[in-house]
Amino acid sequence: MEMVNDDVDEFLDETARSHEMRALDRAITEALPGLTRVLWRGTMWGGTEQAIIGYGLIVQPRPRGADVEWFLVGLAEQKRHLSIYVNAADSEGYLVQRHAYRLGAVRVGAAAITFTAIDRLDLEEFRTMLQRARELMPDAR
Repeated sequence: MEMVNDDVDEFLDETARSHEMRALDRAITEALPGLTRVLWRGTMWGGTEQAIIGYGLIVQPRPRGADVEWFLVGLAEQKRHLSIYVNAADSEGYLVQRHAYRLGAVRVGAAAITFTAIDRLDLEEFRTMLQRARELMPDAR
């Protein structure tokens, strides 16, 4: 995955779920004001081609190899669901996992939240989690 110069607003307009994607984009930018908002494209670790809106640039250590520049929060539209990635953890683990039971009718991975429609996500709890992510990553830009 790499950052590209594509216009994020044009990308949002072109998504099949533009209304939901825009609502999530608004929630994220309101919870994380002032952070970089950029489109990433490329192959994810699982081998799938992705386009992800990244919010906040961070340096993420890798278990093997050099650290990588990545996003604090990512938003993507998949074929059957929407995905949000929150790359923040505290001493107890990834925030997504710690907030899982309060986020609504969603599926949770290590740092990913997936859901079929925005009304399945508890937006208030989501915003709270994003604010905590920002506190944990003060160097995000």
